[in-house]
Amino acid sequence: MDMEIRGKRVLVTGGSKGIGFHCGMAFAAEGCDVILASRDATTLEAAAGQIRGRHNVHVAIHAADLSKPDERAALHDAHPEIDILVNNAGAIPGGTVHDISLDRWIEAWNLKVFGYIHLTQLYLPMMERRRDGVIVNIIGMAGRAPRADYICGAAGNASLIAFTAALGGKAPDSNVRVVGIAPGATMTDRIITLSKSRAKTKFGDESRWEEMLSGLPLGRAGKPEEIAELAVFCASPRGGYLSGSTLDVDAGAQFRG
Repeated sequence: MDMEIRGKRVLVTGGSKGIGFHCGMAFAAEGCDVILASRDATTLEAAAGQIRGRHNVHVAIHAADLSKPDERAALHDAHPEIDILVNNAGAIPGGTVHDISLDRWIEAWNLKVFGYIHLTQLYLPMMERRRDGVIVNIIGMAGRAPRADYICGAAGNASLIAFTAALGGKAPDSNVRVVGIAPGATMTDRIITLSKSRAKTKFGDESRWEEMLSGLPLGRAGKPEEIAELAVFCASPRGGYLSGSTLDVDAGAQFRG
């Protein structure tokens, strides 16, 4: 199916690995030019090289610490004209309210929560003036199904679901759409890190992390490619009546009790 987005310019934050990298690859497969942003230039260049090796599109990289407002502004200054923004950068730690210091809580939210909000503030006015654009927020299932052992992420994700709903209800007045995706357990390096944190909280032994993934629907975690392909659909005219919604992608895990 042609997603009808060939030639669009797509900015993906957290684009060097995991879901972000696969988003870059999926948009490139549809003929989009891609900008990958994350902290490490070496990892970014490796990711960009893989995408260029498979798809004949332009791939740019921008190394920045997107937890910092001035570096988010510098990203916008370097790449002011985009058609699609995929907010994906985030690394909120696991742990209970007793485990996570306020400084660490603020540090995590500066990247994922305030990072998403600020980049939206930077790019949305241009989209509104042009009357064209889509923002896709990669959020997370913890906002729907909060747990005490991932409380910082649960609260942050819940705020981004509300942000997406509020903005996505208004943005279509300017022919702009805002959509969220809430992945459940997805097989990336990050799910291993979070599972180790949960295992340490539950068992006092992070080496038992694989037990935290047992019993998943369909007998597996999600694939980052599945999230990426959904992001492409949401950003395309094929998903053109989606705005304000956050789509849950957990194979029904939240309803299993």
